Amino acid sequence: MIRTAWAQGKLTRVYATETRPWLQGARLTAWELARERIPVSLLADSAAASLMAREKPAWVIVGADRIAANGDVVNKIGTYGLAVLAQAHGIPFMVAAPMTTVDMALADGAAIPIEERPPAELWQGFGPQPAGLVIHNPVFDLTPAALISAIVTERGVIRPAAGESMHTLIR
Repeated sequence: MIRTAWAQGKLTRVYATETRPWLQGARLTAWELARERIPVSLLADSAAASLMAREKPAWVIVGADRIAANGDVVNKIGTYGLAVLAQAHGIPFMVAAPMTTVDMALADGAAIPIEERPPAELWQGFGPQPAGLVIHNPVFDLTPAALISAIVTERGVIRPAAGESMHTLIR
């Protein structure tokens, strides 16, 4: 989708977040876009709010690991925060994902388990973990359909991404 928008002159720059703790945004997204000579800027996850306030991007676009029948989305950690920020700044929030991520057997995203990774992934390189320090390392989060402006799949676009509209993708 990004490649097509770039080729059609519909975008001038992509802002990719680093996507902690595994850094897929840096290691994959930003790297691939730069290789294709699509202008890309990499920013720390926590810099998204400041960027949205300053630059006012046209869209926030994310992927999805699973999409429930009501349009709730589970994706990499930080997706929910980006959706909240996008809404606060009046920026449309789009999910781009293949139909294989849509699970119509799940009424909503609450039924999707959220994986917790080992605390060492966050604390690595800082020495022994202090007694009493609890580390939460969820890999995914749930973004409610109400925060999603559109879901784009190879079968089409759903706007708004909620309720009955999801069923039109399956038909």
